[in-house]
Amino acid sequence: MTEPAPLQQVDRTYARLRGRKLSYFSGCDYFRMASHPRLSKAVLDGIKHYGLNVAASRMTSGNHVLYSELENSLRTFFEAPAALLVATGYLANLVVAQTLAGNFSHVLIDAEAHPSLVDATRFLDCPVLRFKHCDSEDLARTVRRCGVGTQLLLLTEGLFARDGMIAPLPDYVRVLPKDAWILVDDAHAAGVLGRTGSGSLEHSNLPRKRVIQTLTLSKAFGAYGGVILGSVALRENMVSRSQIFAGSTPIPLPLANAALHAISILTIEGNTLRKRLNANAARVRDGLRDICSTINQVSGPIITIVPESERLSTQLTRELLRAKIYPPFIRYPGGLDSGCFRFAISSEHRSEQLDRLIRVLSSVLGSSGRRKQPERLPNEHRINSRKRNRVLT
Repeated sequence: MTEPAPLQQVDRTYARLRGRKLSYFSGCDYFRMASHPRLSKAVLDGIKHYGLNVAASRMTSGNHVLYSELENSLRTFFEAPAALLVATGYLANLVVAQTLAGNFSHVLIDAEAHPSLVDATRFLDCPVLRFKHCDSEDLARTVRRCGVGTQLLLLTEGLFARDGMIAPLPDYVRVLPKDAWILVDDAHAAGVLGRTGSGSLEHSNLPRKRVIQTLTLSKAFGAYGGVILGSVALRENMVSRSQIFAGSTPIPLPLANAALHAISILTIEGNTLRKRLNANAARVRDGLRDICSTINQVSGPIITIVPESERLSTQLTRELLRAKIYPPFIRYPGGLDSGCFRFAISSEHRSEQLDRLIRVLSSVLGSSGRRKQPERLPNEHRINSRKRNRVLT
């Protein structure tokens, strides 16, 4: 994977690339909270009052009162029994898996799950089976393959980072055994999906019983840090059992202060911001309806275009740059080797930016027909099983 050219985000919806100011439809700062004046002030106030860093694990002398305050705010915002703040969103899934190692006979994972979930399976110490992307029927077949008397954990994203699909969580619950657990990585859904922005669980009206929700504060909330939401017993087990949690330095205090302000803003203004975000995403999807029918099956803010050839990819890059739009071409870890264009719409993009994007995509893709669908990953991946050690309560 080649390191991309340096970018500087400016004016909330633009980026500077090699001296050129371009419309920016990349990154996942869905409400552009990272450049919100209140968050900027909160960071400066945090430096003044708290300093930059606790320089210690929370299990030694780094358990600052601000972290507890942030966890209480997160617990209230997401209406969860308990919240645990960790250093990054990627680490959140690893902390959960390290804590639950030995509790399950099989792990079931979406074939296009985020690399952090794939890495988490390495801690879980049991066979791992992949099921087709967002496919509850294939999940049911995979469950049957596990046999009777199994103890299952399902790993999925709520809103998938690469293609914007929303996991059919209610369908999964219907085909899973009653005692199965679900780990939902809601990094892209938190703040975005649901009536109050609580993510894919609220969007799907899914109870929290036997469901663990992980997320990051670096996207819709514009700050930084990973969060794990679950039962009080789970939180206690993570604190006592996870070496990743015990051995890591938590997020810088100014960013924790910024996250507190972000939660306050989304609590008060979230409905307005989500309506604007949804309207902007719908504007682009509707504008592309005639040239890419698969886009309209997705309702989130991520719109992915998979070029059918290298020539088309080059042409699209050239035309986007000509229209002063940054070409968000990515080779997503675990995704297609050929790469794709992932456009992340925000609530703050202006109508003229959205319309220009539609015109470029329509012009380049209009004559090439329906986009090819991503190839599926292998349906099965196994890890040797060893003795299980129950810690779930």
